[in-house]
Amino acid sequence: MTIAFVTSSDHRAYDPDLPLLEAAAAEHGIRGEIVTWDDPEIDWDAYDAVVVRSCWDYIARREEFLRWAATIPRLHNSVDVFTWNTDKVYLRELQDAGVPVIRTLWDVAAGDDLGDHDEWVVKPTISSGSKDTARWSTREEVWAHGEELVAAGRTSMTQPYISSVDEEGETAMLYFSGTFSHSIRKGPLLLRGEGVRQDRDSREEITPRTPTARQREVADHALETATALLGLDAAPLYARVDLVTAADAEPILIELELTEPSLFLPQSDGGAGRLVQAVLNTLK
Repeated sequence: MTIAFVTSSDHRAYDPDLPLLEAAAAEHGIRGEIVTWDDPEIDWDAYDAVVVRSCWDYIARREEFLRWAATIPRLHNSVDVFTWNTDKVYLRELQDAGVPVIRTLWDVAAGDDLGDHDEWVVKPTISSGSKDTARWSTREEVWAHGEELVAAGRTSMTQPYISSVDEEGETAMLYFSGTFSHSIRKGPLLLRGEGVRQDRDSREEITPRTPTARQREVADHALETATALLGLDAAPLYARVDLVTAADAEPILIELELTEPSLFLPQSDGGAGRLVQAVLNTLK
């Protein structure tokens, strides 16, 4: 039995989860093979399961990536999940369904009401790793960034900057087949006054974190709601629910990652084995 863990040629060496997954597969007595999604020599039918991991180059090649995904048998997560999840407009559907989501404005332009906030975050809806994202303190900067993204043919999203992130960070909660696995703290990435940057991954501070009961409740609800919206019989193989703490001390969703999230397996105390077991359970 062989599982393909799928990455991109540019990111294979930078994904710390991959060697742990390869080792966990061996511990289960099966082969884990790390492959590149756009390698024309790969025989995808040869794998018992194909698990997308660090295909982080899809941002500039989304349609090509989705066309590829539509051709792959036994793919996790599914192409329907990827189509929905690779554009952050999905947050509107989750909010409409009752999930507490950070307030988001779409395609803001000069003069639009941004609400009464000290700072805002502007980013494109198709992005990862805080690329083309910035934290702004003036409305003029927000409007200009939003208009620049729209002029480039992209959808922009504008959110208030949540001040708790500066001290508390974000809480990322990992689920495998709908079962909670582990949680981590992500330190703040966006610094005041630095504008748009493309190199923030190098400053990530990741440490294990035990979530509160309320964070678990909100994360469970977000994943259950997405599963229902997608018409799935069961939760996707993997999911990462990213939460921050609002001014009223309530957890709110900033992202639900179902496509190629970092799983933070080095901080997980056995998470790689739990994911491999979840893959095997899908084959029964």
